[in-house]
Amino acid sequence: MSQPAAAGRSVLSDGEWHRLHPLTPLLRGGLVLVVVIGVIIANLRDRLVQIFLPMFVPQINPDEYAFEYEGDPIDWVVENNLVLLAGLALVVVLVLVVAGFYLSWRFHTFRITRDEVEVRSGILFRTHRRAKLDRVQGVNLTRPMIARLLGTAKLEVVGAGADGNVKLEYLSTVNAEQVRADILRLASGRQLDAQPAPGPAGAPGGALAGAAALSAAVSHGVTGLIVGEDVGEVEPESVVRIPVGRLLLSHLLSPITVLLVVALAAVIVGAALGTPWLLIGLLPVIIGFGAFWLSSVFKGLRYSIAPTRNGIRITYGLFTTITEIIPPGRIHAIEIRQSILWRPAGWWTIKINRITGKSVSEGTQDQFTTVLPVGTRADVERVMGLLVPEMAPEEWPALFEQGVLGPRDGDPFTNTPRRARIFTLLSWKRNGFALNQGALLLRRGVVWRTLSMFPFARMQSVALHQGPFDRMLRVADVQVHTVLGPISGRLSTVDRDAALELFAEVERRTAMASAADHSHRWAADVADAVAAPATVPPLAVAVQWEAGEGGQPQPQPQPQPQPRAIPDADAPGRTPEQSPNQP
Repeated sequence: MSQPAAAGRSVLSDGEWHRLHPLTPLLRGGLVLVVVIGVIIANLRDRLVQIFLPMFVPQINPDEYAFEYEGDPIDWVVENNLVLLAGLALVVVLVLVVAGFYLSWRFHTFRITRDEVEVRSGILFRTHRRAKLDRVQGVNLTRPMIARLLGTAKLEVVGAGADGNVKLEYLSTVNAEQVRADILRLASGRQLDAQPAPGPAGAPGGALAGAAALSAAVSHGVTGLIVGEDVGEVEPESVVRIPVGRLLLSHLLSPITVLLVVALAAVIVGAALGTPWLLIGLLPVIIGFGAFWLSSVFKGLRYSIAPTRNGIRITYGLFTTITEIIPPGRIHAIEIRQSILWRPAGWWTIKINRITGKSVSEGTQDQFTTVLPVGTRADVERVMGLLVPEMAPEEWPALFEQGVLGPRDGDPFTNTPRRARIFTLLSWKRNGFALNQGALLLRRGVVWRTLSMFPFARMQSVALHQGPFDRMLRVADVQVHTVLGPISGRLSTVDRDAALELFAEVERRTAMASAADHSHRWAADVADAVAAPATVPPLAVAVQWEAGEGGQPQPQPQPQPQPRAIPDADAPGRTPEQSPNQP
């Protein structure tokens, strides 16, 4: 049985059952009703003109604007003297809708205990969802434009597994920020404050008290839309600033945009040569892509990323603002990626694999996996310093030179052997792997250059694949299995013996890293580390990047605590067939 939580920043974190904001039914379903009413009014505009125009312009003859439509339902109701019954039916429908909204709010409750967040909902069919705090993958605070104007926000606790999220929609903005802080504090292993913070006056869930409170909330929401981010807690400033011009140009130089422009030019040429139906047929595609393009741009505006004591805080979005905090140990893979169209400008993007708690059918996973939409080399190094804090800052320049821009002289990566370059004609010199203290590094691609990092503590498994042609050339494919995301863990055409040694070494390091990892309770782990020294031996370091003469990065071989070593770790820059120990 879950234990009640001690009082925290919010009165909603006391372990008791609470209701959501009273405006929740309107924000969740009432807007749909408003749209339906708008559609009805639009379809009845001619009749409304006929009824109300003479009231404002008496000199106009109403018969000149008579509305005639055969089979009109309103005429049928009037002719059959059913106006009273139709009015009663309309009132009954409105009463049922309002009652349904009220009951859905009344039966939708939540509570926060020391171990989990629970939500109960449903009128006829009850649903009870739980999110274990030690499995929380992140906490997202979403502010749609209408909700921001009303001073509310949606809190989403990201759980493990598909469709494992628990949503609290909606809370007042102040309560949502305080509840998020309490959830992250409990998830970290710390206890809540001894005294509760005074909550806002009004109904449970932070109800708006009176017209003055509503006016203040709307004023604050409008100010947030104009001025910028409206988070309540004081957090460090963003380590990266993305200019609007760079964001727009990066979308214009995306491969999808270029392909669409080429296709559009071809259709226009075809239409000019006598086939105009092509342009008409492509018009819906152009409109859809334009809406998608603008949506992508708006999501990248007001981007910020900063460290907090509970993880990495990422904020993005112009009209709908999303603030998410990724706790330590929740990132399963990291990838630095560059399109060939971005190469002259020196821009990169960073994506991650993480558990989003959303089902595969939902199309909003991408916004939870892009931690840097577009940035310079300095931006990449600053963001990677947040994502991989255990790596010393002085190691990043060398890793960037070899892993992202490489290969350079003294390449530490084990690359595709020359005998198998027929499979990777363009990228065989870049196609390779290396190990550092805590992760497996995969370097791939020439047109789209990528460097992927897979932390040993987060790996699920590793596999080797070999087809008939691979056996002839003594090569194999390496597949790192991680959570679903945009980053692929497949590396093709690796020397067979090097792949076998990599398989054994990754297995050893993964077991050691998993045994030493306690990031699910990151604050408790820190307290234990201060109280007693760690008993788990440190991970072996296969390659250490240091700056050599002339400022060029040079890999330095390090002694291994185990007799087994990765091929070529002691001979950087060689392909396996150049190794003196290669049979």
